[in-house]
Amino acid sequence: MSKNYNSYESPFCTRYASPEMQFIFSADKKFTTWRKLWVALARAEMKLGLPVTEEQVRELEAHIDDINYDVAEKREREVRHDVMSHVYAYGQQCPKAAGIIHLGATSCYVGDNTDIIIMRDALRLVKKKLLNVVDNLAKFAEQYKSMPCLAYTHLQPAQPTTVGKRATLWINELLMDLEEVEYRIDNLKLLGQKGTTGTQASFKELFGGDLAKIKRLEEMIAEEMGFTACVPVSGQTYSRKIDSQVLATLSGIAQTCSKFSNDMRLLQNFEEMAEPFEKNQIGSSAMPYKRNPMRSERITSLARYVMIDSLNPAFTAGTQWFERTLDDSANKRVSVAEGFLAVDAILNIMMNVTDGIEVYPEMIKRRLMAKLPFMATENIMMRAVENGGNRQELHERLRVHSQAAALLIKQGGECDLPERIAGDSAFKVTKDEIEELLVPDLYVGCAPEQTEEFLAALVKPLLEKNKELLGEKAELSV
Repeated sequence: MSKNYNSYESPFCTRYASPEMQFIFSADKKFTTWRKLWVALARAEMKLGLPVTEEQVRELEAHIDDINYDVAEKREREVRHDVMSHVYAYGQQCPKAAGIIHLGATSCYVGDNTDIIIMRDALRLVKKKLLNVVDNLAKFAEQYKSMPCLAYTHLQPAQPTTVGKRATLWINELLMDLEEVEYRIDNLKLLGQKGTTGTQASFKELFGGDLAKIKRLEEMIAEEMGFTACVPVSGQTYSRKIDSQVLATLSGIAQTCSKFSNDMRLLQNFEEMAEPFEKNQIGSSAMPYKRNPMRSERITSLARYVMIDSLNPAFTAGTQWFERTLDDSANKRVSVAEGFLAVDAILNIMMNVTDGIEVYPEMIKRRLMAKLPFMATENIMMRAVENGGNRQELHERLRVHSQAAALLIKQGGECDLPERIAGDSAFKVTKDEIEELLVPDLYVGCAPEQTEEFLAALVKPLLEKNKELLGEKAELSV
């Protein structure tokens, strides 16, 4: 197919989202699902005694996939109604069943039920990609569980952690997102066939007031489409809060990935770690030496879009009037689709980055050792007290020495804090004793053990349970 250079094309299609996610929101997926729903309705109506024949159902089944789009589009230009245009087109291919297609239903029977099915399928793809990101980071955390590094509070150096322990913080938020995704998948319900205002009046007429058959009709449709139930009550549409809840889940994923990408951008600035960089990749048009964290920056950028996009269905849910208004339609077909397409793009990049994080141990050690004398002052003070020093006096002396050493560093000198302390007779400690305390492993606390326990208790069982979904790789576009 030749590229279209003279009209707008969504970058979600040309640059970001995967073919799998694009298909889920494609016309083929939408309209074949409409036809599957019409088949499910006809089959259930036949089994419950309405004048629908097996031959008509088989005819409908035979033409689920070969949609005559030209007929539907021509008809829509005439009648200005998408559902009735597709009913007409389907009927042209299925002349024996034409009279019973969409029997008793309203447009939301195919529209809303299809939207739920599409969101379910899209959430399943999101789940698979989330699991693969977790798998990559779990391997990373295992490999670096004991490597000490600077930790930060307020973006200022703080008590050390390990590279692997920091990765567990990223994983933990991804697990929170997975839990939300699984909850949404497990609890999505079809609209069913509720009629024009949710009262099922047309079906009460069709079934002569037999409420048991009306209830069974919905159960049969739900079963055929792979759901456990339909919503218990509705107006013409399912509650638009469902869209809002699903987009809130996507926003949560965006928040997690944005936090990860910002950490990576900072670590690349510190030259401790870096995202993958291809052999012939150009970092800057003006500065040949540059290696910009463009993948992580793209995650940050797309995540910002998703977080803002999640407000669209929230406002839609809050402004629906009574049994329905149509101000939802144009908004939701953009906001829901693009929310998923953006999250898909984010997770593609996350899979790519987490599968090839570069770690620079010597730089990590150098940056840690530059700050370790300051972090070791409490241990030095305790050693000095053991040697007969006065804690209160030593605390004040450490404050003075630390500030003087820090000022020297800011003025371009080397850290001389150990020498200052060793030269102060109040401490009664030697330079060798201080050097014994300047070992990074002494200051990481339980970080290695916490990492091991977290991976063993929470991550590895989850990955084993979902091992058939692992092994996904992501090739990025420009």
